[in-house]
Amino acid sequence: MTTVTSPLAGRAIGLAAVPDPVFSGAMVGPGTAIDPVRERSTAVAPVDGVVVSLHPHAFVVVDSQGHGVLVHLGIDTVQLNGEGFELLVDKGDTVARGQEIVRWDPAAVEAAGKSPICPVVALEATADALSELREDSDLKTGDTLFAWQ
Repeated sequence: MTTVTSPLAGRAIGLAAVPDPVFSGAMVGPGTAIDPVRERSTAVAPVDGVVVSLHPHAFVVVDSQGHGVLVHLGIDTVQLNGEGFELLVDKGDTVARGQEIVRWDPAAVEAAGKSPICPVVALEATADALSELREDSDLKTGDTLFAWQ
């Protein structure tokens, strides 16, 4: 089993509340979403693993069991072309849970007209593979978001 922890502080709101049909419909995979605190912060690795995909607005870490966890920083933030995001690791790096991955500012994302809501998705998972899913609670960075069988 893999425990997936929160890459950010904020409020768990569940995927259904994400203002994007691809995420809210769980088309990418099951998981939850975080409405982040509106201050400059750093998104951290939700699991120990390897960074297999890295963009200013999103990253994927795959753990030793092959579980890939997508962290998407805001909605439609790809349209910001990396502005306001700072990468702190490289694709291919091995990272530890809690290690800093991307520095960003959710308030600046919101000011640019984008949603700062952050889906955290279990890639290639079925909904019944997840348990202890947080969908309505305050979170500190590192709190458990869900368990993945």
